[in-house]
Amino acid sequence: MNARLAAKAVVVTRAEASDGPLSRELKSLGLRVLLWPTVSIGATDPAPLRAALQAIRTFHWIVFASRNAVAAVLEQLPTPPAALKVAAVGKATAQVLRQRGWPVELVPDEGNAAALVAAFAARGPEATAARILYPASSRALPTIAAGLRQLGAEVTQVEAYRTGSAPLDVAACRDWIAREGVAAVTFASPSAVSELAEALGHTDFDRLLHAATAVAIGRTTARALSARGHHAVIADAATLEGLAVTTLRLLETRS
Repeated sequence: MNARLAAKAVVVTRAEASDGPLSRELKSLGLRVLLWPTVSIGATDPAPLRAALQAIRTFHWIVFASRNAVAAVLEQLPTPPAALKVAAVGKATAQVLRQRGWPVELVPDEGNAAALVAAFAARGPEATAARILYPASSRALPTIAAGLRQLGAEVTQVEAYRTGSAPLDVAACRDWIAREGVAAVTFASPSAVSELAEALGHTDFDRLLHAATAVAIGRTTARALSARGHHAVIADAATLEGLAVTTLRLLETRS
């Protein structure tokens, strides 16, 4: 790692501690990490999810769109019922499920809602006439549930966890921006984009991303940045490891 690259930092905007999975990946590659968590993940009323999981054998499929949904479900249901089929939006979510012993039947090539709906459509009546459980964030967009219902599936969407704004030391962030000390900003979700933009304000958000490279975990997150006028490089693989490796490659190329 050259001295010029090591002098600057990579921002992690996802909700994690200093030893979190993305931070560990970046540090293992020799990169300096700044934690600017913009989104907080919290518990919600467990009753609706508990009720849905008690009736899990009445569902044909369960769909996971995030690691947080996996954690919420597996806390109550560590072992998957034998007949239940599992779909995951994104390789990172699928990887977590498999590590916990959950076989994943369906992972679209692209980690976004439209690709998931298309993957279900390609399976024909087996999926399109199914009963599907979708444990989701409190801020989940209607894209997955609406798309699957349009295919003919019966979808039960239940709140599995709450997504909110995280307190951010904006003054410290603005100091880094003013010094142009940030080399790259990683985004693992569209929520992280909107929350950072709101916390910093339009002017400082633009200053940050004019000086630093934005790296997005997937196309949906990249579109959230594009909507705010900023180009994002999409990770080679839609995993936290892929996000870290792509960030390193870009910084080595541009240093």
